[in-house]
Amino acid sequence: EKHPCAISSFDRMTSAVKGKQVVVFLDYDGTLSPIVNDPDRAFMSDPMRSAVREVARLFPTAIISGRSRDKVHEFVKLDEVYYAGSHGMDIMGPPALHLKSYDGKYQTNTIDDKGNETTLYQPAKEYLPSIKKILKELKRRACDVPGAFVEDNMFCISVHYRHVLDEDYGTLEEIIGEVVSEYSSSFHLTRGKKVMEIRPSIQWNKGNALLYLLQTLGFSDSANVLPIYIGDDKTDEDAFKVLRVRGEGYPIIVSSVPRETSASHSLRDTSEVLSFLVRLAAWGEDALS
Repeated sequence: EKHPCAISSFDRMTSAVKGKQVVVFLDYDGTLSPIVNDPDRAFMSDPMRSAVREVARLFPTAIISGRSRDKVHEFVKLDEVYYAGSHGMDIMGPPALHLKSYDGKYQTNTIDDKGNETTLYQPAKEYLPSIKKILKELKRRACDVPGAFVEDNMFCISVHYRHVLDEDYGTLEEIIGEVVSEYSSSFHLTRGKKVMEIRPSIQWNKGNALLYLLQTLGFSDSANVLPIYIGDDKTDEDAFKVLRVRGEGYPIIVSSVPRETSASHSLRDTSEVLSFLVRLAAWGEDALS
């Protein structure tokens, strides 16, 4: 009742467009790909890839993930979308002149592998030397805990414990706590689905990444844009809150069980995400024809 299904509410949702530009933002794990036991095998299906491609052909589309940007691109394999990795701390976005509301030292105009002009925005790049040290220490110490997997996501480090026995979890948590405490002035620990993450302590998250991309796309004015954000994890709540505060668009949570969220609508799982994207592409084709 609080978060109606985005599929059954689709007609009402699209009736609010009224000439506005739809912009689509998507999480990856748990949204475009099911949560799996092995993070390196979080593959998206061909139908999902096709649906995302069709949506991106019609509307500006970005994937904002906790994974490294390069890793998400390897999974998605689409050049039609923009990518923001490390919870938005590594953004490959559209060409942009210096935006006065963002520090220019973090922004680099570059050319991608296809020869297209893009802008790279990395607000945590001065933390990279420390991240490498933390990563090395965690890999050395976490290997003593069976089932623990340390993942390098460039600007953040993910420690997966889905395969860690309950009796070993406390040991792993203690190791991570000790390592993070050595860098407590610059890094902090966050938690997700069977994962702990070490992230730079900067005021930047998926919500900030969403705002940055909207601005570089030319949609700073909330009157002419309707953003849709689909995600399943706690970190997506930052983006949901941004849309709530702006009073525009649709934050959609992917969850099979009710939970506290700032989303306005819901989808149960990745199969419903696929259905929603297919319907969005079909609607967009008609609306723009």
